[in-house]
Amino acid sequence: MDRLARLRASLKGCPVVKFGEYNYFVHPITDGIPLGDPKMLSEVVDEMRRVGDFRCDKIITIESMGFPLAALLSVETGVPYVFIRKRQYGLPGEVSVQQVTGYSEKKLYINNIGKGDRVTFVDDVVSTGGSLRAVVKALRGIGAEIHDIVIVFEKTKRKRELESELGVRIKTLLGVDVVDGKVVEMPI
Repeated sequence: MDRLARLRASLKGCPVVKFGEYNYFVHPITDGIPLGDPKMLSEVVDEMRRVGDFRCDKIITIESMGFPLAALLSVETGVPYVFIRKRQYGLPGEVSVQQVTGYSEKKLYINNIGKGDRVTFVDDVVSTGGSLRAVVKALRGIGAEIHDIVIVFEKTKRKRELESELGVRIKTLLGVDVVDGKVVEMPI
């Protein structure tokens, strides 16, 4: 039985848009467009639980497409979630992070993470690794332990290099790439 049948099927006909030279695929898990399928989301969260280790203090993600993943994983595991936000609140202990992706650059703000927290990071896609790199370094700067990383889509050919640089394993559910304007599954 293919545990990711709905996710795989959803790749067919996925729109691709260009941000400069960057090929960005538009998908319900990464963008909420087209309409999100609750059965596919449930399938994805079930698989994230199967491959990930959620014996941690907090589940964290970056605004905004990791929100449904982290929230559902929190409900299912009983582990509290933390959203790394694009908005500064100015709360005590808030840490800012410079995020650089394949198509944008912005600041992110971390709250509710402290020294000694064991965190599992979840997200929708790893592409250039810019967001993940910045967040892992900032979390370690706070004194948090990266317990696990689980990401839905791997859209990079540099995952092993990124794992080596960060000293952590990155678990992904499905490899994808854009070939001739279409989203195709790739081995991970």
